[in-house]
Amino acid sequence: MNVKKSAKVKTLGDAASGAIDKYFRKTIAHEAEVIQDKNAEELHQMRVGLRRLRSAITGFAPVLDLPKEASERKIGKVGRILGTLRDLDVMLESLQNRYYPNLPPQEQEVLDEAVFDLLKQRRRALKGVRAVLERKSYQSLKKSIEDWLEKPQFRAIEHLPIAEVLPDLLLPQVSEFFLHPAWLLGTEYEDGKVKVCEDLNESAVEEKLAAEGTILHDLRKQAKRVRYLMNLFGDFYGPAYEGYVEDVKAVQECLGDIQDSQVLGEFLTDFVDRDLQKKLPKLAGLLAEKRYAAWQKWQVLQRKYLNSEVRQGWRSTLIHPVIKDAANGDSPEQN
Repeated sequence: MNVKKSAKVKTLGDAASGAIDKYFRKTIAHEAEVIQDKNAEELHQMRVGLRRLRSAITGFAPVLDLPKEASERKIGKVGRILGTLRDLDVMLESLQNRYYPNLPPQEQEVLDEAVFDLLKQRRRALKGVRAVLERKSYQSLKKSIEDWLEKPQFRAIEHLPIAEVLPDLLLPQVSEFFLHPAWLLGTEYEDGKVKVCEDLNESAVEEKLAAEGTILHDLRKQAKRVRYLMNLFGDFYGPAYEGYVEDVKAVQECLGDIQDSQVLGEFLTDFVDRDLQKKLPKLAGLLAEKRYAAWQKWQVLQRKYLNSEVRQGWRSTLIHPVIKDAANGDSPEQN
């Protein structure tokens, strides 16, 4: 590779410590505001920071020598507690702003009671978030990362140039993404090929999601891991790479719409303690419409990535990173 002498080529260790530092700072920058609970966006951003930090630690695991207090598992535990509160915020926002204005008065009355119940749950969840952020174990987690960043410890491969080992970092995560069984949901095997079923109506999709919807949620989590890791290295690749990142984001978003709608439907079914279609028919219909619209978006991406040539194109892109003058810069990020 031809590299200008003035440009520093990052090592694997440089990239790892840089990513951990970046996402750790992003996380703790929102901590005080989360405790004050004045803006739900602060909670969202802190949770995103924790996810990115966790993904960086997972992605760079082969080179990292981290203390036990800074393990991916402990970061994930904090993230799950914040996630409980965030999920309640998402449900409240959806009920109050998206669905409530479009419902008849009798269903709005039921939603008033549901929102009141969610607000009580939210108060309990907020206490849990405040407690975990004040707990000694969380303070120990932060201090261990701070101490590690002061003097990073790595395994022997830390000095390898990052551009040379990028394929080895990225391909395992992308391979897990490609091999996930969710890609086969709603398909059939015909003439030696996997074919996406295009004739599924809304009712058929509802049945399929009720039976196997959790597998899509798991793919969504893998999509997040892939996206967060790939976001670190946009400066080493071209437009094709960014296109794949955008596709992963699209997968994440349409599967997120399905998941959020299902979670909201399950909460409401438990709340009214009966068939949602009978108690809240208009709202049940709106939720089903949202899931079906998201399913149709998912099928477009599903059809694309069941194509072996598309997958091979992605692998080929990852195998050939390019060092630019901006090799030390950061690629743009999105939540």
